[in-house]
Amino acid sequence: MEEKNIKNFGSCCDVNGIFKIIGGKWKVLLIKSIAQQCPKRFGELKREMEDIAQTTLTMQLRELERDGIICRKVYPESPPRVEYKLSDMGKTLLPVIEMLDQWWVEYKEIQP
Repeated sequence: MEEKNIKNFGSCCDVNGIFKIIGGKWKVLLIKSIAQQCPKRFGELKREMEDIAQTTLTMQLRELERDGIICRKVYPESPPRVEYKLSDMGKTLLPVIEMLDQWWVEYKEIQP
């Protein structure tokens, strides 16, 4: 009988791709924030994530938009107003994030 090894699973279980999309310090927090109040303006996100640099926030939002997780709408006003909301694909992440949150709670409880 062949021993199961993580290498045997190949790309069918490639969590690296998942973490390229939602990995990092800010992306899950941004997704959760946008989900709580949709749409969300850039300034609101900046105030909520007070420790994030503006350039980092911009970069993270652009990556989430590029990957189809959020949608960005620019209103032709002066000054310009930009709003973010979850895409349909982004909404499918919410139960996954909730499960990860629950896993983390349980994990912390069993750690010494």
